[in-house]
Amino acid sequence: MDTPRTLLITGASSGIGLACAHHMRERGWRVFASCRAEADCERLRAEGFEAPRLDYADPDSVAEGLAQVLEMTGGRLDALYNNGAFACPGAVEDLPREALREIFETNLFGWHDLTTRVIPVMREQGHGRIVNCSSVLGLVGVKWRGAYVATKFALEGLTDVLRLEMKGTGIHVSLIEPGPVTSRIRANSIPHFERWIDWKNSARRAEYEGGLLRRLYEDRAPDRFELPPGAVAEKLAHALEVARPRPRYYVTLPTHLSGTLRRILSTRALDRVVSRG
Repeated sequence: MDTPRTLLITGASSGIGLACAHHMRERGWRVFASCRAEADCERLRAEGFEAPRLDYADPDSVAEGLAQVLEMTGGRLDALYNNGAFACPGAVEDLPREALREIFETNLFGWHDLTTRVIPVMREQGHGRIVNCSSVLGLVGVKWRGAYVATKFALEGLTDVLRLEMKGTGIHVSLIEPGPVTSRIRANSIPHFERWIDWKNSARRAEYEGGLLRRLYEDRAPDRFELPPGAVAEKLAHALEVARPRPRYYVTLPTHLSGTLRRILSTRALDRVVSRG
């Protein structure tokens, strides 16, 4: 019997990460579904997953989580899917330095830390796949999402360079760029918004009250083009299993449109389109 290929997924407690964990396990992969919170890890273990705790914001957790995985696999890891991230909505002018530092620690620096620890393992075994989950907001910026957009734009650039540098090593690097996908990212962003954004004393208070607060706190129907997280899982399977994975995988119509418009429109024209929502 062939040994199953091994995959470490981060941010697997819900949404995209959880859907990908189930999908890849169904395809015969040995999936390590890591989570930031131990309670979520315990829940996934009850579902039959191997679920190490791994918190991007904690370097010791990153090192220990990967060490546990490698101990269980005999030092082998075929694929890494960096997925865990959060948002901190608010106007750019209202973002404290500490808020940006916190979101970059999780959304970029932790990813980089884990990736650079995985690369020597893959280099030694002569192959590997690294897939980073970006966003349509890594292609175009929208108002009120400056902190998250900044991390995804940075991730896009770092991943592009890594892909170039890994050529010829047997390590393939890809980006997945979802648009609106069913997840808990809105609900999970509320504590960060409440911690960092002093909207009541903002020059944009009326705009917060007239828009962002309703989008954050009111139950809403799915976005017009929203897809289930399984749509991302299908792209992940392609990136991990085909001989020549694509550098980029767009998910949802808004991502396809944004990628096209960014190429063909001037910056002013794109600003007008994005501002219309």
